[in-house]
Amino acid sequence: MFQSTIDFILDLGPSVMLPIIMTIFGLLLKQGFNKSFRAGITIGIGFVGINLVIGLLTTSLSPATEAMVERFNLNLSILDVGWPVGAAISFGTTLAPVMIPIIIVFNLILVALNWTKTINVDIWNFWHLIFSTSLVYIATNNAFLAIAIGLIVTGITLKLADWTAPVVEHHFGLKGVSLAHSETVNFAPITYALNKVQDKIPGLNKLHADPETLRKRFGVFGEPLVMGLLLGLLIGILGEYNIQGILTLGIQMAAVLILLPRMVALLMEGLIPISEGTRDFVTKRFPGKEVYIGLDAAVVIGNPANMAVALLMVPITLVLAVILPWNEMLPFADLAVLPFTVIWAVAASRGNIIRGLINAIVTVMIVLFIATNIAELTTKMGDAVGFAMPESSSLISGIDVGSHILVFILYNLLDPTSPLFITAVIFGVIYALLWYWVRNDIKKEYAKELSIDKKTLK
Repeated sequence: MFQSTIDFILDLGPSVMLPIIMTIFGLLLKQGFNKSFRAGITIGIGFVGINLVIGLLTTSLSPATEAMVERFNLNLSILDVGWPVGAAISFGTTLAPVMIPIIIVFNLILVALNWTKTINVDIWNFWHLIFSTSLVYIATNNAFLAIAIGLIVTGITLKLADWTAPVVEHHFGLKGVSLAHSETVNFAPITYALNKVQDKIPGLNKLHADPETLRKRFGVFGEPLVMGLLLGLLIGILGEYNIQGILTLGIQMAAVLILLPRMVALLMEGLIPISEGTRDFVTKRFPGKEVYIGLDAAVVIGNPANMAVALLMVPITLVLAVILPWNEMLPFADLAVLPFTVIWAVAASRGNIIRGLINAIVTVMIVLFIATNIAELTTKMGDAVGFAMPESSSLISGIDVGSHILVFILYNLLDPTSPLFITAVIFGVIYALLWYWVRNDIKKEYAKELSIDKKTLK
């Protein structure tokens, strides 16, 4: 019965459940039924719109990437099966039904103890947190250890969401929202450190190319719709499409760059009364306390600079897969999720496409390393839930799966005899030091917007 209830909620999806959750949330915040109901339905419609555009992106890019793979005769031993398979495998494992309520209760306890400000309502992306739990369980057959690792990943993810919330408000324009999306936000300390290094490099620190600058300098050719068109044409040419296919892909990518921000604007319209109600409620009852609503990173991927870098990374990712000595995975199904993968690569540069592209290349290099090294365990997880293996490959992984830095580090630290133990120690130390190094950078960057006194920063 419990499993059936969980399955029912998950099957409804965010576009149905979010309006219900947000309506109830609004009523609890004393926003009134009419205001709460309208906000909930608007949020649901926004998610439907976002998913429709992401669907267009996926169905347009997948054939183009397949054509590029065939054209350049790419052949690697591990197949990228895509995030939907990763989610299905994670939700299908033994501990998945238990982890969902455990994560919710754990999150609420952390909020009550002031350890985090984020209330994560993005239940459908709990699969990233459950993936961490399931991976450790498959490897160790120890449920308590697996749950503990899952909760550690959850806690760190919530802290990262808190830390990056000012960026979500001031760069992406979503007030009162954070992104507790573990496989994206865990790259923020790395990309902010890269941006800090780039500030010190002569020449590079002067280069700036965000969509607004490009629009001013190049007129219509700097606008998002033209950038999308040109990038779509480029991908079509690399895939050896005919003229009709190249032009069609160009228009489709232009449509994605224009439609996604508009769908996000609709979502924001619904979020405004809920976030304002949350702020008023918390201010009255808990003076000085701040709470964020944790949402899917899909709400920010439509940023024009983010989409421009993501589309540029499609052919670059295939090149990296071939030339990197540590990679054995053929990027395929998850190339369409690159807009998610590069979110913090671009946000750290405040929309600077040049720096964002450099950050994105480093991000993908790390992703390919992790994806290759957890492929065996991911395949075991797939076998455990009865996933039908593709005939072309004996091992499966994915760009999204390979984005889980935290579980890669923690899992390999569990076994001192593991060949990757030293690598995990080095990764863990570097990751912690980078985060400590840039911990105040977001506050400094948005000091004016956050009204933070300089003495406080010191």
